[in-house]
Amino acid sequence: MSEEKPVRSPRSSVAEVVYDIAKPLADELGLEIWDIKFLKEGPNHILRIFIDKSEGITLDDCEAMSRAIDAPLDEADPIAVSYSLEVCSPGIDRELTKDEHFGKFKGYNVKVRLVRPNDNGEKVLEGVLEDFDKEFIKIQTETEKILNVERKNISHINLNY
Repeated sequence: MSEEKPVRSPRSSVAEVVYDIAKPLADELGLEIWDIKFLKEGPNHILRIFIDKSEGITLDDCEAMSRAIDAPLDEADPIAVSYSLEVCSPGIDRELTKDEHFGKFKGYNVKVRLVRPNDNGEKVLEGVLEDFDKEFIKIQTETEKILNVERKNISHINLNY
């Protein structure tokens, strides 16, 4: 009996489709899919797959994931335009995009970039990630002030070493 592919709505993003292809391959290689982004940089389209593991990512890990996903991506053909595939580490200043990322890095220093300046005119906030929920990220600043930042007002959150 063949395994059924998940049914996707026409609105499914490239990242969601690629995640479904990449996740079992990453699991087999002992890797975690940190994030997937499909970007247009200048005239080029780039599919960037960020991988991670507890002991850190090596160039060999990136190469193994790239080789493992190449044929399944070609077969599924989820991207209608020509693109470059990049498999890389999320890096030391990794972007936190999902609740699982926030949970993993509670208590760590973060840099929060806002979509627009807050009431104090600040567009970048730095502090310790204290907590989060569906609507807010709570950070404690260096002055011990606790800030509740609406997630909809956040452009990016990165670890800040």
